[in-house]
Amino acid sequence: MTAFKGGIHPPGHKEATENLPIVQAGMPDRVVIPMSQHIGAPANCIVKVGDLVKKGQVVGEAQGAVSVPVHASISGKVIAVGNFPSPMGFDAPSVVIENDGLDEWVDGLIEHDDYMRIPPPELLAIIKGAGIVGMGGATFPTHIKLDPPKEKKIKYAVLNGAECEPYLTSDSRLMEESPASVIEGLKIIMSALRVTEGFVGIESNKPGPIARMTEEAGKVACELMTETYYERSGLEVDVPKGCRMGVKVVPLEVKYPQGSEKQLIKAVLGLEVPPGHLPMDVGVVVQNVGTAAAIYEAVRYGRPLIERVVTVTGPGVKQPKNMRVRIGTMFSDLVVQCGWLRDIATKVVMGGPMMGIAQSALMVPVIKGTSGIVAFTGKDTPVVDIGPCIRCGRCIEACPMGLNPGLISQLIEKGRFEEAREHGVLDCFECGSCSYVCPSGRPMVQFAKWAKRELAKKKVKA
Repeated sequence: MTAFKGGIHPPGHKEATENLPIVQAGMPDRVVIPMSQHIGAPANCIVKVGDLVKKGQVVGEAQGAVSVPVHASISGKVIAVGNFPSPMGFDAPSVVIENDGLDEWVDGLIEHDDYMRIPPPELLAIIKGAGIVGMGGATFPTHIKLDPPKEKKIKYAVLNGAECEPYLTSDSRLMEESPASVIEGLKIIMSALRVTEGFVGIESNKPGPIARMTEEAGKVACELMTETYYERSGLEVDVPKGCRMGVKVVPLEVKYPQGSEKQLIKAVLGLEVPPGHLPMDVGVVVQNVGTAAAIYEAVRYGRPLIERVVTVTGPGVKQPKNMRVRIGTMFSDLVVQCGWLRDIATKVVMGGPMMGIAQSALMVPVIKGTSGIVAFTGKDTPVVDIGPCIRCGRCIEACPMGLNPGLISQLIEKGRFEEAREHGVLDCFECGSCSYVCPSGRPMVQFAKWAKRELAKKKVKA
């Protein structure tokens, strides 16, 4: 395996849920479905109060070049349409649906037995129609990522199964319990990209998922390009007819942030993505394992993205769980199902403690990018006094992007945003490694976020 530069080794805290099977969360009495669950333009609400909807029905249509539709996750009656709190920290246009207890699917879902013969344009349309986005937390619309510009020659498809974020085990359990869905999703991704080499990166401290995924990957030897495929696609394809796919599972060094795209590509393929560039610039497309499973469900069975696996854990709950949850279910419902320790729980984070988002309230809904809900107590989140930079250099050693976070944070602190840009603040992906090792407790990720907002405002104004 190839190690990337920098990185840290925070405690994993996965023992509470890593061996617990996925269980179905209780059916919510009502759900709140935000129209903005993805990067890009929010979906446009197309239902009104009083409408009866079914599970899988479109309630928000995609609008703009970067957008996806949003679907009802339960059947029932629309009881409200308006702005409601979102776990992303802002009020979002949303649809509130009251459960009718019938859990009926919408009519017209189309299954495909021969999904490996579907040409790429049709695959992309199915994936977009299913509302699939990056489920590792980034929530970028998947159909766009699988349709890179023609000048970008993609050679490899990589699935991110690293799950290096502390506490979270939803991806690990998905790979261990449903490896076929993940691998079949990867095959569809490879077909959409017209590539024959696929990889799955999994940290080496996850022997169960590695074994199950390796077993399933060994079954992959299907024809990627058939006569029918060529005839129906109407595309010029570089891959020879009859060329067969290959999928390899790659055990990775246990190191945070192993699951970041550029670091994953370095570890799996040994390729460097230059600063300011994207994975497709080196011929790679990366997707999360949860996204791959959702793609399989959509293409094979016609099911849109209306549920996902969420790890609910942390010292603030009595019974941590990996749960299959309907989109729109309230955080409050889930923590109660896991034995919410109301008297001592003081902080709840969506995602993991390194890159997650702290919540100001629990009356917010699970969205497509909710991989985990972690509840902490007061002793787990001590207040740290922020001191000046002592120029120890620890942040430089930890930064996986090779930046100087200490210098950048000082520039931002003084409002010198352009200089921070020149020193690479836009290459920071906010992993938090620098803040984790800083003896002065400096909030360098927050400084980076501030600078990016200010630079974006300046760009819009210009």
